[in-house]
Amino acid sequence: MTNPSAAQNQATPDAIPNSWVDRAPDTVKPYLRLMRADRPIGVWLLLIPCWWGLALGNLALANAGSAGGLIALWHGVLFVIGAYVMRAAGCTYNDIVDQDIDAKVERTALRPIPAGAVSVKQAWMLLVALSLIGLVVLLQFNRTAIITGLSALALVAAYPFMKRITYWPQAWLGLTFNWGALVGFAAANGALRPEAFAIYAAGFFWTLSYDTIYAHMDKDDDILIGVKSAALKLGANTKPWIGVFVSIALILFGLAGVLIGASLAFFIGLLPAAAHFFWQWRKLDINDGHKCLTLFKSNRDAGLLLLLAPLCELAARLI
Repeated sequence: MTNPSAAQNQATPDAIPNSWVDRAPDTVKPYLRLMRADRPIGVWLLLIPCWWGLALGNLALANAGSAGGLIALWHGVLFVIGAYVMRAAGCTYNDIVDQDIDAKVERTALRPIPAGAVSVKQAWMLLVALSLIGLVVLLQFNRTAIITGLSALALVAAYPFMKRITYWPQAWLGLTFNWGALVGFAAANGALRPEAFAIYAAGFFWTLSYDTIYAHMDKDDDILIGVKSAALKLGANTKPWIGVFVSIALILFGLAGVLIGASLAFFIGLLPAAAHFFWQWRKLDINDGHKCLTLFKSNRDAGLLLLLAPLCELAARLI
């Protein structure tokens, strides 16, 4: 078994080297690692769909002759806080459920729970604290946004078990991680409209793409311990399917623009994201773990580039 005192000073292989977490006091370092504070990409991937929905919801307000103004900026900040704590809560819950599996996988064996640096009881206490902070953030929004946010709890609770029963846990993650697009739209607009569901569906296929790339890093261990993933299901056919997934994501994002009555500015704003996805697809080598990790992390940029479309439309309407 891993020595807990040594484990608390060791990051997992895919963490950012020499991050601020490495300089934190030893008493809190395991908890920060449990929260994935040294791996911020997950916060971005949870946050960005919230911003998509927020921007699109403000476009819908503009169509109705209203404007979000400073409240939209305040909502954007709330989503930063909410995404950070809820991603941390999700990772903590995932590690509680997966502790036995994580102990058998080289990349995850040093996570705080299987390494013995944090007990399961301590992890549950952290999870409750983080969830309460997330609830306080959610309660700052309108009734529709609050109900929409709370309705995601079943998806979150079921996610860690999906890799045990289906080859498509990445699809379940897509349903879960992009729920913020609906919450963001509802926070801005006070209601859910077809364009909100279009952008949510776009996020689903985006997540299906990037998390399948990520899953190729673990495929050998997954086979060994008997869990499933889209990487194992698609195998050598992964690359063409990644092309299909990102193409559908772009089409659905464009559909959201059509439904909102967007001008040409919206669709021009999609071009940088399309170029980025093409670059990802060209560079993808499913047998190169380092390249898979690099491309997975590049989806922060992909998501922000997709955000350009509604922002360009908002800017065009202000000019």
